[in-house]
Amino acid sequence: MDINLLKQKLDSIQNRGQQTEKKDYTTIFWKPTVGKQTLRFVPSKFTPENPFSELKFYYGITNKVMLSPLNFGEKDPINEFVQKLYDSNDKSNFDLARKLRAKNRIFAPVIVRGEEDKGVRLWGFGQQIYTELLAMAADEEIGDFTDVENGLDFTVETVGPESTGTQYNKTTVRAKRNNSPLSEDAEQVKTWLAEQPNPKENFKRFTFDEMKEALKKYLTPEEETEGDIISEPATSFEDPKDLPWEGDGNNYQLNTSKAKENKEDQFDKLFS
Repeated sequence: MDINLLKQKLDSIQNRGQQTEKKDYTTIFWKPTVGKQTLRFVPSKFTPENPFSELKFYYGITNKVMLSPLNFGEKDPINEFVQKLYDSNDKSNFDLARKLRAKNRIFAPVIVRGEEDKGVRLWGFGQQIYTELLAMAADEEIGDFTDVENGLDFTVETVGPESTGTQYNKTTVRAKRNNSPLSEDAEQVKTWLAEQPNPKENFKRFTFDEMKEALKKYLTPEEETEGDIISEPATSFEDPKDLPWEGDGNNYQLNTSKAKENKEDQFDKLFS
């Protein structure tokens, strides 16, 4: 054995975590806190005609959110699987499809008043706030609230669980009445329009195989990898014949065979 070579390998393993620099997401994303805050929506550097970026994510399949390849016009194995579940015309499959399908999250570039030194950050929010903002933009009395000369600031108010009666905060947005410039400093405005984080570049991109493997682990937990599929409460499948395993990633079909198979074999057939 080359002891020096093995020592180098050991050092690389032990120092791997130290060599990875953690990204400070607070410089990229903004999240409202309980109370009132004022912000300004900024025209997007990447899509000037629309400040909102709609991205599709998967939640709960792994311990991290997964950005769908559909956002980049690429094939998405989880989406293909979900579509086949819907095509199965089976209620238990519908339940699983609803759990697995991608959820929309909307991101917009903002400047938070009082924190202008932090530059443009991305605010991510859900469908309700998105709908309200679109309605304001369509309102003739409000219009283009991102206009750098005559746009509008917004009051963002967040209340905690003690007010919502749930375990979640609730955020509302309200446009201020008076128009105002984005900044009195023209150079500052130029900087904010030029230096913005790209929503699509700040999440890990998963390959087709990585997403396929994540789906496989979600549907076939390690502690249950041996034996037949008899009951899967987490996935709402009641019988092996209901599992849509057969075929490849593009043209798989529902399995109509009554023969029971090992979970690994069934999953492999889906993307063989």
